[in-house]
Amino acid sequence: MKRLRGWDAVLLYSETPNVHMHTLKLAVIELDGLGGASFGVEELRKVIHSRLYKLEPFRYELVDIPFKFHHPMWRENAEVDLDYHVRSCRVDEPGGRRQLDEAVGRIASTPLDRSRPLWEMYLIEGLAGGRIAVLGKIHHALADGVASANLLARGMDLQDSPQADRDSYATDPAPAKGELVRSAFTDHLRQIAKFPSVVKYTAQGVRRVQRSPHKLSPELTRPFTPPPSFMNHQIDATRKFATTTLALDDVKQTGKHLGVTINDMILAMSAGALRKLLLRYDGHADHPLLASVPVSFDFSKDRISGNYFTGVLVSIPVELEDPLERVRAAHDAAAAGKESNNLLGPELVSRWSAYFPPAPAEAMFRWLSNKDGQNKVMNLPISNVPGPRERARVGGALVTEIYSVGPLTTGSGLNITVWSYVDQINISVLSDGKTVDDPHELTAAMVEDFVEIRRAAGLSTELTTVDTAMAP
Repeated sequence: MKRLRGWDAVLLYSETPNVHMHTLKLAVIELDGLGGASFGVEELRKVIHSRLYKLEPFRYELVDIPFKFHHPMWRENAEVDLDYHVRSCRVDEPGGRRQLDEAVGRIASTPLDRSRPLWEMYLIEGLAGGRIAVLGKIHHALADGVASANLLARGMDLQDSPQADRDSYATDPAPAKGELVRSAFTDHLRQIAKFPSVVKYTAQGVRRVQRSPHKLSPELTRPFTPPPSFMNHQIDATRKFATTTLALDDVKQTGKHLGVTINDMILAMSAGALRKLLLRYDGHADHPLLASVPVSFDFSKDRISGNYFTGVLVSIPVELEDPLERVRAAHDAAAAGKESNNLLGPELVSRWSAYFPPAPAEAMFRWLSNKDGQNKVMNLPISNVPGPRERARVGGALVTEIYSVGPLTTGSGLNITVWSYVDQINISVLSDGKTVDDPHELTAAMVEDFVEIRRAAGLSTELTTVDTAMAP
C-alpha cells in the first residue's frame, strides 16, 4: 500500500461525470514484420500479462479512506482481469486516420471504472494497409507525461534482446478499515511536521520574486482573467479526437533558422491555428490566450508513476497577424513563464496540494464542472512531451506512430498535446462535443500555420512526407 501524493489526489478529485481525467496513448503498429503471424486481442493480452511485473501501475487499485479522512491509497498488487482491461474494437471503413481518430474519441468519452485498476487498453483493428493500433487509456492520477513515456517504453520492445515473461503474480490482501484509518492518522502527523518546510519553500520563492530585477510575467500575476473564447464553457462528456504528423527535421530546421526551440515552435503554431478558429467561431482574436504548459521537475528514466509537474502559465499571441511576430512572441512568453515558475519554485503547487482536504476538494470540482462558465485559470492546456527516440515494437510488430493527449479541464473544451517519436512530431487534439464542429479543423490549421511560418522565414513550403505515418 502507498498513499497518493497530493498532486495525484487532486487529479483524482477533479474528475466529474463530464470532466474525465484519463490520458490517451495511441500506438499505430505495422504487422508486416510478423511474417504472416496473427496479432489479435489474445496475443496482446499475453504480451501485457508477461510484462505486468514491470508495468507496476497497471496493478494499482484505488482504495478510499473511511470518512475521506485522508488522500486515497494504492493497493499495489491487485488482481488484474485482462479480459476486462484489454479489449478489441474495429474502425469504420476505409480505416484511415479520420476513422481511427473517431474510434479513439468514442473510447475516450467514457470514464474509467474506479473499482478496478485505472487503465484500459484497446486493440483497434480494420486500419488501412493491414495496420492495427493499440490505445492505452490511463488515469492521470497514475502517471504524468514523463512517467507515461517511461511506462510506454517498458511495455514495448525497445531493444533486440528477448523480454522476460511471467506466468503468475502474487496479490496483496485488501486492507482493513482500521488499518486505513491508523495509517491516515499517522500520515497526517507527518504532513503536519512537513508544514514548516512548505511555508519556508513558499517564502523563499516570494523573496526570489521580490529580489529579481525582472518583473513577474503579467500572465502569472493575472491568472484568473483569461479572455472569454469559444473554447471556454461548461463542457459535456463527449470527446472528439484528431491527429496529424509533421517531420521532426522540418520543425527543427525551422526553429534553428529562427533561433527558437521546438517547444517555441509548437506554441507559435498553436497560436496561429487558434487565431484562425477564434476568427471563425468568435469573429475576433484581439487578446492573447492563456495556456497552461506542463513542465516536469522529475525526469528520472526509472519513474513510471506519479505526477511531478507544474503548469506554467504562458501567453499565446493569437492577436498577432504576422507569423514571425507570433514565433518571437511565443518564444518570449515561454521564457517569461519559465522564469516566473522558477522564481516562485516549480514544486510550489505540488507541495501545497498535499493539504487539499478530499471531501471539500471533490465538492468544489463538482460545483465548478457544472457551472456554466469558463475556466478561470486558463483557456486551454498545451503540452509538448519528448517521446521515444528508438523504433519500438509490441510483440515483435513495428510501432510506426505514437500519439498522446491529456484530459480536458473544467471550463476548457480543448487540449493540444504534441508527442515526438523518432523522426515525427505527432500532434493530438482533444475536444468535447460542442466546442468545435470537427477537431481536425485545429490540427489542419496547425499544419497550415507551420507552412505560413516557413514561407515568412524564406524556407521551402514543401513539407517532408513522413512515410511511416498514416496519410493525412
